Formats: sequence, structure tokens, C-alpha cells
Amino acid sequence: MDMEQILHQVGIVPVIKMDSVKHAVPLARALVNGGLPAAEITFRSEAAAGSIRAISREVPEIFVCAGTVLTPETAQEAVEAGSKAIISPGLNLETVRWCGREGIPVIPGTATPSEVEAAMREGLSLVKLFPAEVVGGVAMLKAMAGPYASMKFMPTGGVKPGNARDYLTQKNVVACGGTWIVPGDLLAEGRFDEIEKLAREAAQ
Repeated sequence: MDMEQILHQVGIVPVIKMDSVKHAVPLARALVNGGLPAAEITFRSEAAAGSIRAISREVPEIFVCAGTVLTPETAQEAVEAGSKAIISPGLNLETVRWCGREGIPVIPGTATPSEVEAAMREGLSLVKLFPAEVVGGVAMLKAMAGPYASMKFMPTGGVKPGNARDYLTQKNVVACGGTWIVPGDLLAEGRFDEIEKLAREAAQ
């Protein structure tokens, strides 16, 4: 399966800021056991690359991605650690083009029609809508569906249990990114049973 098929099958991609590399493998196993075999590990902590490396080595069945990737250098670090895709909050053309040259799937963030068109010019057919709720949420996706019928989206930012279903029923949504599945306090305290429960609820 290609990236789009994998993400569509998963439906909700947990967006995670890692606190410690030692938590990476038990977290990944909790997500897989809960029915969400995907993770976006954000480069917002020093544990990001090490966590991706541990997960890709120990839990290869999970589709591990790198998030908050702002430069080609960070993209390279993430890929060398084992990231299967690069995800960014904005449309950084240097990063997009580096990924294109290296054959690495990339999902840049977009918030406007102009950014969607710029992504299309780079040959992309899947982008992030970010921050989704702030820029119009489901209404924005419906508006985009007309002129950009071939473009698919992964809305992230403000997606939560109460509105995730509304997003996932849009025909141009492949998957959603969600931070609620791995709360920082549960992760820091190693409460992986509770994270697995949240993953299971999200998967259902």
C-alpha cells in the first residue's frame, strides 16, 4: 500500500511530542494494540529522532512519520532515523523539493487556496490542512472540494473526539491528525494502558 492508502485505513494519526526515548517503543506498541498503527512524532523535543529510530527498529508494523519538520536538514535527520514520511505545519518548498528528490513522501501544511495550488504545482495530491479548526474546519474542506477535486487533505489542529467523525466523512479527507490520543501527562507517567484505551476509542 502507498502512504495515502495506509493513512486512509488508519483514519486518525496520533500526533505526539515525545518526552523520552525510553517511552517510544511501549507507546508504539500501545497504539498498535489499540488499533492505530501510525504515529507522527513531532520535532518539538530532543527525543524526536531517537524515538523514531527506536520505533522503526522495534515496532516496524507502525507507520511512523516525522512532524513539525521545518527544514530539509531536519527532514534528512528524520529519514535517517527511519521516518516513513515527512509532515510539516506549513508549505516549505525547500523541504518539499528535498523530499521529492529523495523519494520521501511529504505532507506539507496548507491553510489557503494559494498554498494548495502551490502544493499542486509541486506534484502533490495530499496536504495537511493546518490549523484545521482555526482556518474553517469542515466548512473549509467543503469549499476546497469544488475547485480542487483531486486534492486530498489530512486536517490537523483542533480535531478531537467530538468533531473527528465530521472530518472523516468528508470525501477529500484521507485521515486526521489528533493530539488527544497521547496526552503529555499519560506519556510522561508511562500509563500506556490508558493510551491504548484512548487509541482503541479513536479507532472505533
